[in-house]
Amino acid sequence: MKRIGEPWAPGRPYRDRPGAYVLALRGGRLLAVWQDDELQLPGGGIDPGESPLQALHREVREETGWLIAEPRRMAAFQRYAWLWDYGYWARKVQSIYLARAVRRLGPPSEPGHVPVWLSPADAARHLHVEGDREMVRHAIARDLI
Repeated sequence: MKRIGEPWAPGRPYRDRPGAYVLALRGGRLLAVWQDDELQLPGGGIDPGESPLQALHREVREETGWLIAEPRRMAAFQRYAWLWDYGYWARKVQSIYLARAVRRLGPPSEPGHVPVWLSPADAARHLHVEGDREMVRHAIARDLI
């Protein structure tokens, strides 16, 4: 699997942390999340007993307040990172989906999350995670968004 970002560092006790993230489109705009001074794709970790699609729908709803439809897996990559919220090093395997943003259900239920709509070109430049930027560029290059 393709690695994007920092390489694996010997001696660090990495934990696997699978996640599902989305390029959610509506009217030619891409849904993102502003959190802790970082622009991110909506999505997050897959909880035990949860399928990737269940996690994707849950995370998008919690972080943005939006409902998505017709998600299809586009790509995946791995990255090594310190997870501040959990206090450990992780090998994050990030599955990236394409979907339509259907409607706003209400405000985000997670504090500190603000939904933001961007052009795909702006997302490709400004998303915080290098792999997320690369996935947007990949989707643009293949006319997927």
